[in-house]
Order: sequence, then structure tokens, then C-alpha cells
Amino acid sequence: MDASRLELVQALNGRRRQVLALFLASQRRVRHLLVTLTSLTAQLCELFFRTCSREATAVEALTRHRVELCGLLSAGDCELPEDEDIRDTNQDGLLWDHLQTVYRQFWVREKSGDWWERVVLQTWDDRHWLENFRMTKATFLEICMELTPELWRRTTNMRLPLTVEKRVAIAIWKLANPNCHRSVSNQFGVGKSTAGSAVREVCAAIKKVLGPRFLRLSDPQEVIDGFAYMGFPNCIGAIDGTHIPILCPPHRSSEYINKKGYFSIVLQGVVDHRGRFTHVTTGCAGKVHDARVFRNSSLVPLMRRGAFARGASSIEINGVTIPPLIIGDPAYPLLPWLMKPYTGHLDPRKELFNFQLSNCRLMTVECAFKRLKTRWRTLNVRLDASERYLPNMVMACCVLHNICETRGEQLGVGWAAEAERLSQRYEQPEPAPLVNHNQQGNLVRETIANYFAQGLELQV
Repeated sequence: MDASRLELVQALNGRRRQVLALFLASQRRVRHLLVTLTSLTAQLCELFFRTCSREATAVEALTRHRVELCGLLSAGDCELPEDEDIRDTNQDGLLWDHLQTVYRQFWVREKSGDWWERVVLQTWDDRHWLENFRMTKATFLEICMELTPELWRRTTNMRLPLTVEKRVAIAIWKLANPNCHRSVSNQFGVGKSTAGSAVREVCAAIKKVLGPRFLRLSDPQEVIDGFAYMGFPNCIGAIDGTHIPILCPPHRSSEYINKKGYFSIVLQGVVDHRGRFTHVTTGCAGKVHDARVFRNSSLVPLMRRGAFARGASSIEINGVTIPPLIIGDPAYPLLPWLMKPYTGHLDPRKELFNFQLSNCRLMTVECAFKRLKTRWRTLNVRLDASERYLPNMVMACCVLHNICETRGEQLGVGWAAEAERLSQRYEQPEPAPLVNHNQQGNLVRETIANYFAQGLELQV
């Protein structure tokens, strides 16, 4: 009994070893098969890509040959090639009829830049530059030099980039002339999208590079002396707002409709005694009141911290401390550092105060806005740009205005009349007066009004 059981166990072990050996052999075969399939797949892929590359090369050669044939036919002084020559071009098995399915498209259409390179740069004098670019060539080249680190582009194998001078010229031409991007692109021999990109990039570069240098209050004491000469004491600027017409925005368009019924954004500016912008806030929808634009601007915290006019000190008039002041119209709130005219019933003392304040505003901020729109005529018509690029364009106009004013660039004869004609369709809304009561602000205003009245009495 034990012997038969032992034989049975031995037989089962032998069978188990055979099964295990068969299993291991089948695994080896499967692995070998997988390796073979992988190798075949790689070879097929390589063959496929090689065939595609060879076919693309052949199509390119045949296309080039067809172009040469078309050129020969258009010349009119040669004969058609023989059939043998045509068959030689089909060495890769492609038929001549396949050429009829090849569609040639232009990647970029050829344009001419001769007007800019040969006419403007080489023949125009300062009179032509001033008339068309609103600045002389020397000022233009100086701006280009300042913007070169920001606007320079590397040459690639695809095509040559536009020079910095040409890109700046496209942007300034667009700001100085109320033309569409298509007209600007045709003028400079570039594509419409290229012209739009140049305008956006140059305006952003002007804001980033030149804005911190030219949009600031560099010498507060000089500005105070200038306003004192015009008749207002311890004043560091005049503030006002104007509406810039724009196209209908795709989103929240109702918020951009102002009181005159057209779409606009608000430009709020503070100017010095020479009409140069020292602080600019833009981009707010045209429906927003000037007081709200003022409240949301960065000017308020700067004035409260004393960071806007560093170095300007307070003065005393009849025992009352008068801080550095900004003057505005009735749409702005009355604050200790922001003076506005009296409203309601006016006595001679208040009328004199209103006259002095309004006279300084008229000679500075209102004149600055007029000169800004006279020089950069695109602000008089609807800006044809996306709403996110509008603030940069308006800010660039303000920076370029300061540069031209600083360098003494004069306005041409007839510019103001042309700007007035362009802006007739877009009348400026008159903001409603803001009534507020600020005890300290009223004290400062009363003190200055008494100071004006005393001065008048001494003159009499």
C-alpha cells in the first residue's frame, strides 16, 4: 500500500515538472514574439515617416518645376517640354496630374515699405515730421532710443522683424491721425494685424519705460511758484476729467454710455502750471461720475500720505495752515487739500475766489486737455481698440504730450480747428456738482477767500 502511494506521488511530481517546463517555454515564446512585434512596429513607423518625407520632397520639387514651367509659358519665347522631361520629374511614382491638386497659398502678401524707408526717413524735414507725427525727427529718434531695450526683437529664420523705429512710427502715426488700422498698415507696408500689434506694444512700452519719468511731479516748488504767479497760493496742480470716445464694448456696454449718449472712457488728469500731466487715471467707464473716478484713483492715498508732492510744505495764512493744494471744478469733493468753487448764493468775496480758481484751471488743465486732443487726434474720434488696451493708448498720448511740451514742440497752424471739427460729434458731458461738507476743507477755502479779498482791498 505504501509502495503504490509512493509511485503515485512520484508520477504526480513528474507531471508537475513537465507542466512547469511547458509553461516556462511558452512564456519565453511570448516574450520573443513581443520583441519581434515591437521591432516590426518600429521598422514600419520608420518606413512610414521616410515615405512621407520623400513624398513631401517630391511634391515640393514638382511644385517648383510647375512654377518654372508657368514662368516659361508666361515669357512667351519658349516651347513646352517634351513628355520625356515630364516623366523624368515623376521619378518617385507621382503622376503629373497630381500637380493639379496642389494649392499654393501666400503665407504673407508682399507689401512695400518704400514710403517709410525712402521718403520719410530720407527726404522729410522737420516741417513734414511735425505735421504728420506731431514732433520733430530729433524727438522721435530720442523716443526710439529710450524704447529700444523694450521693443527690440531678435531676427529669426522665418522673417526679419520690424525695426524699432518703424514700430514706433506706426504707433505715433495711429495716435496722431484718426485713421483705421487698415489705413495705417497700407501706409507703412505691413499687415493689419502687424500694425495693431505695433500700436499695442509701443503704447505699453511708452507707459512702462517713459511713464515713470514724464508723468510725475518733479519739482513741486516750481509748480507752486507758477500757480502763485497766476494768482493761487500753495497750489501744486489742477484736476479735471474728459471723455474719450470708444467703440461699443462687447461686454457691459451700457456702463460706457455717458450723458451725451455715446460710448466713452474717462480720462482724469492733474497738470502743473505749464499744462504737463503729473498724474493720470484712465479706463473708467463713461457712465461713472468724476467724483467716483477721483475717489477710486491712486491720487487720493498719495495726497493723504504726502507722497505726491514730496518736498512741498504747508504755509500759514491768517493763522490757518494751508497744505499743498489741488484745484478742481464743482464735480469734485471739497477737501483740506482739494479746493473747488463756491456754489449757490455768492457774495463778492466768494465770486473773487471762484474767479481766481477758475482762471487758474482754465489756463492749465482745460488748456492741457485741448492741446492733448489737438496733438493726438485719435482721441477726438472713437478709439478702435479692445477695452483692455484703451488705457495704455490714452496713457501713451499723455506721456507723448509731456515729452512734446517739455521739448517745446509747437502746435501747427490749423490743428486746433481740425481737432474741433473732429470732436463736434462727441460733445463733452457736464458732470453734476457734488455737494459735500468738510469742516477743515471749508476752513481752508474761507481763509483763501479772505486772503484774496484782503489783497484786493490793499490794491484799491
